[in-house]
Amino acid sequence: MNKGPHALPQYGTPQSAGMDLRAWLDTALTLQPLERALIHTGIYMQLPPGYECQVRPRSGLALKRGLTVLNSPGTIDADYRGEVCVILANLGNEPQTIENGERICQIVVAKHETVEWIPVSTLDETERGDGGFGHTGTK
Repeated sequence: MNKGPHALPQYGTPQSAGMDLRAWLDTALTLQPLERALIHTGIYMQLPPGYECQVRPRSGLALKRGLTVLNSPGTIDADYRGEVCVILANLGNEPQTIENGERICQIVVAKHETVEWIPVSTLDETERGDGGFGHTGTK
């Protein structure tokens, strides 16, 4: 459902995985460096069970302007019925102004599995074991 004035999200090209979301603002919003804001989109959705919608940054905004989705990827669950809003952050060194209707992020709808936790007292051994956080090096 679209309660905002902008078009529904669309794929930019035939093979795009993500659809762009647009900011719905009364007036332009300027984010100072390291500032964040909740941006409305006017978009509401109902996903089938077993699906989620991931909110992701747009690569061009991240590279050229330092704008990113703070909790990336954000997850919209199938049972959520509120407005899709985006936590946009300015990680750049200059103030960045977001205009009404500007494409601020992308959404990707994806199937997911639901698991059931089974209590165990031991885990199978693997070559990796508990190695993590770069334990294999950088080269």
